Parts: sequence; C-alpha cells; structure tokens
Amino acid sequence: MNGHIRTVGATDGSRAWFERARASLAGGVSSSSRLTSTGPHPYPLYMVSGSGTQIRDVDGNGYIDYLISYGSAILGHAPPELTDALTDVLRSGTMFGTCNTPEVELAEQIRDMVPCADLVRFANSGSEAVQGAVRAARGYTGRAKILKFEGHYHGWSDTLAISNRPGVEEAGPYATPHAVPHSPGIPSGVVDDVIVCPWNDPEALRAALDAHRAELAAVICEPIVANNACTMPDPGYLELLRDECTTRGIVLVFDEVCTGFRTGPGGAQAMFGVEPDLAVFSKALGGGLPIAAFAGRRHVMEPLAQGHVKHGGTYNSSPLCATSALITLRRLNRPETTKRIEDTGRRIMETIQRAAHDRRIPCSVQGVGAMFQTVFTPDGAPTRQYRDLLHADQARYHAFRHELLKRGVHANAYGMACWFVAATVTEEEVAVTCEAVEEAFAVL
Repeated sequence: MNGHIRTVGATDGSRAWFERARASLAGGVSSSSRLTSTGPHPYPLYMVSGSGTQIRDVDGNGYIDYLISYGSAILGHAPPELTDALTDVLRSGTMFGTCNTPEVELAEQIRDMVPCADLVRFANSGSEAVQGAVRAARGYTGRAKILKFEGHYHGWSDTLAISNRPGVEEAGPYATPHAVPHSPGIPSGVVDDVIVCPWNDPEALRAALDAHRAELAAVICEPIVANNACTMPDPGYLELLRDECTTRGIVLVFDEVCTGFRTGPGGAQAMFGVEPDLAVFSKALGGGLPIAAFAGRRHVMEPLAQGHVKHGGTYNSSPLCATSALITLRRLNRPETTKRIEDTGRRIMETIQRAAHDRRIPCSVQGVGAMFQTVFTPDGAPTRQYRDLLHADQARYHAFRHELLKRGVHANAYGMACWFVAATVTEEEVAVTCEAVEEAFAVL
C-alpha cells in the first residue's frame, strides 16, 4: 500500500458481499462482533489486504488500522519476518497432532518474560485459555465458584460469559450485582457458580469474599479493563486483590488476553508489579495467528502437569502458530519495540485530549499508549467501573469514530472497547491520524 487515502469513497462492494454472505453465514458474519466492527453502514466492511499498519477493503479504500485484529496483529499486517518464517512451515507441515519443538521454545520464551509463568499450557483462543485456567484453579482448590468483576470480559464460552454488558434494569444492586448471562443458551447452573463484584471497590470486594468464604476457587480480572474502555485499576487495587487472595487461599487469575506482551514483555503484571497465580494470554501472543496460553505457579499447574486435571486440544500450539508466536515474542522482548508502541499511542492520546479541551467537549482518554479509548463521560472524568460507562455519551463516540473512518482511520466501532497500536505505525501515519482527530473534533 503506497501512501494514505485521506477520504474514504463508496463501499458498494462490501454491501454486495454482505448480502451474499447472509445466504450462507448465520447473520452474514462469523462473529457477533463483526456486524458493525468495521463501518457505520448497515453492513460490515470487507477487508482484502493489509501491509504494516494499513488495510484495504474490497472497494479499494485504504485505512490506517487501530483495530489490528483486536490487538492481535501487533507487528502489523503481513510482516516480512513472519511471512518468511511461516512460508517455511507451510512447506514442512503445519501440524501433526504431536509434540513439536517450536512449542517448547515458545513455552521457554513465555517463562522468561512473564513473572508468574513457571509452567505453560497452550490453547487456540482466549476463551479456551480462560476455560483452562478456571479448570486448573478449580482442580487445584477443589472448589467451584469464581468471582469476576462486572463488565470484565473473559470470552464468549459459558464458563464466564456472565455480566459482561448487563443493562441497568438487570444488573441489580451496585454492591452485590446480579450474575447476568451474556446470552440465551447459558444454563443456570453455570451462572450460579459465578459471583459478580464491582471493580475498584475494596469494601464490596471484601464483602463478597466474606460472603462466599471457602467456596471460591479463583478471582479473575482484566488488570486493565480493555472491554470497559480501558478502565484502569485504582492505585493499590491490584495489590489488594493479591493480598486478599493470598490470605484466603484463593487463586488469583489475570486475564491478560489484551494486555499480555502488548503493555511490555511481562504484560500488566510486570507493569503494575503484582503477580497473579495464573495468567491468560492470546491476541498479541500469536502476531495474527490463532494461539493462546495460560501459565502460572508450579503448585497451581501441577495437578494439570500430572494429568490429574485434564486439558487438551488437537490444534494446541501447532508448529505454524507456535512459530508465529515465538517470532512475535522475540520481537516484543526488545525494549525498543514496546517503547515505540507506547510512545506512538501516547502521542495520539495527547492529541485527542488536546482536541477535546480546545473544543470544550467533556472527554476522558484512558488506558496506556499501547491500548486506550476515548470516553465521552459527562464531566470528562475517567471511568472507574462498568456502571460509569452506562452514563457515557455513546452516540458521540460513534460520531467521532465515523468521522475518523471517513478520513481513513480505522478504530473499534464499540465505545466500550479500545484502540490498539501496532509496532509499525510510521511518523506519517501518526501525523495523518492526529490530523483526522482534529478534524473529527471540529465536526463534533
């Protein structure tokens, strides 16, 4: 892709493809989140190519990409170092259903980078890896219940698809939220095993832990709540989680599907200096290929290591995916790589903050440079927990995002999600992005 296309033209090709897709794909999509994830129209955009930070749709429109496969394509699209290595794997065999040498090297790399990772197991997606971590915690403790936080997202599977985005009417009391299934089709027995707590509230946390003493196998959280518009933990809150879980003999699980390796080589646990017992990884781990992992302390993983706790998967850490992940992590283990990602994101965040200030539009730009979101809160204050987002001006976010898209800047369609920054954003692309931000706020 040469140059930047500053004005997006017609998208009739995408509309035609969506009309065709609805005849064979359920709803016309392969994931519920894709229906509106790439366009303001009543159909998604269909992307056909990508290089570095830029992508192009079937109509020939180009975009600077800050969705980057929901954070997965952290080295950019079609990076030569990956395509060259994966071409060799394609020729030698993509998977055998047996042990392979790249998975061993990859596990060693994760162990070297992640503070809590004594032992590692692989899976194919974040949802699968969360299930593995929950099973490991239940197998280790012999208990069934899991405490999660309202609004935190841990995948689409039944295990923890609870109270991800509850409405005001169904959410229940603030201090003791109802456990609300994310979708029809989740059985009540699963829901009953999940305790829901508000985020960043020490008193509510202690009350929930006391109320379910000796029942809880684990407490799980997104340390930076990527699915609550990058809501940050209050100072000391992660340390409190660690102390309470240690005191009560509960396994602490960090869902680092989004933060892992993106916020630095050791993920959020290294950034905040708080080590969980188990952590879950995906997204940036694979550099764009489907791979995930859960890793943790030896004593918690030992029942799984001995085969007492069962975990499997035909496609787990195939040579193709393990090779992609190994190359990606070696690149992300270089301080200059993650520094570039962080610095790039910070510049865009500062531009958004300045544009909002100059236009007197209440706005919080929250998160870290590598992953952040713009939230139009009533007073411009950052969100602290899920229910704060219920008062955000989502219509204004959609308008902002649509103005950016018209100017060739592609970001997440959902105001409760976040932007992701790739390692390949150029100076010119940053300048184009910041110009688009200024123009978008002028329209707002």
